[in-house]
Amino acid sequence: MSEAGEVDTETLLRRVSDIISNTKSLPLTSTYKLDNKEEVLELLDEALERLPDELRQARWMLKERNEFLAKTQREADELLEAARVQAERMVQRTEIVRQAQHTAKRTIEDANDEARRLRHEAEDYCDQRLASFEIVLERTVKTVQAGRQKLQATPPSAPSGPAVPAATGDGGHDADAFFDQDQ
Repeated sequence: MSEAGEVDTETLLRRVSDIISNTKSLPLTSTYKLDNKEEVLELLDEALERLPDELRQARWMLKERNEFLAKTQREADELLEAARVQAERMVQRTEIVRQAQHTAKRTIEDANDEARRLRHEAEDYCDQRLASFEIVLERTVKTVQAGRQKLQATPPSAPSGPAVPAATGDGGHDADAFFDQDQ
């Protein structure tokens, strides 16, 4: 059949089905008479010949479909892995930032503690130096006060006139002579 070459197997089988369903029964019997037996057999033979080609095509299409699905699955898996790696990197970056912030905070706290310690040491040093200076000043004040008291307690040995230092033989001043500016 020349036109059957252009028709697929399904169409051929439908034509056979139509021929059989349109077959008329013999009068007064339940038997059917197939007038175009040759046509039906020819159509069935052609359908059987085409089946292996169509099955091969169907298998090939299934294989292509499976390969496409496998390739798509691999690509999807690769995308998921890339996304997981990217997410992991972002988490690591976040963790690095968190650690850096923690380290910076700890460094600042350590620096503040060190500054406080140094300030206390400097204050203690200054306090010690001032205390030592205070002691020196107190001794100096006591020495000055003792000297003044000694000066006030010593009576003048010279006559009631103005005190004039007597010349000594060594060209210096007399050790007993004293000039008091307060008088």
